[in-house]
Amino acid sequence: MAGERYTRTNQKLYFASLALKAWQDAEAEQALNVTTRIQAARETAVFHLYGALLGLCHEITGYYRLPEAQASRVESLLDPAGLAAPGPELGELSALAAQSGSWVQALLKAWQQLFEPPQPERKAKVDPALPLIAAVEVGAVARPELSLQTLTDWHAQLSVLAVRFREGMSEW
Repeated sequence: MAGERYTRTNQKLYFASLALKAWQDAEAEQALNVTTRIQAARETAVFHLYGALLGLCHEITGYYRLPEAQASRVESLLDPAGLAAPGPELGELSALAAQSGSWVQALLKAWQQLFEPPQPERKAKVDPALPLIAAVEVGAVARPELSLQTLTDWHAQLSVLAVRFREGMSEW
């Protein structure tokens, strides 16, 4: 059973749940390093949720014996132009990835952001000779940090989707 494709998906979902639990614990402890612990838990959860989504895609491509079954990126598997006959499950995931504001699209974006360097906040230079003029912040817009609730929701939605897809793909 350890060699089955669903095992990897289940492992990634489990490790994502451990990261979410570590995040909750860090918030509750109020330690000095709470910010870095939360950031580490956030990044770990995104890493494992992406891996679980990739694992689910591997389950689907393996079930349908698609040549893309060894792909190493979710994005290549969910590209509608990349698959000749994606099947209903990959079609649904592909539609979610293309849908503005969907959790799949947000997860893929969060995954990409893991590889971007941190950006310092930019502030407008203020002329000290003009104290009555308020400075307006310009520059890069700070990315909002993902919340614990958002990642917990993604975990739940991915878990439900995996169960539903497996029920549809099971051979009787």
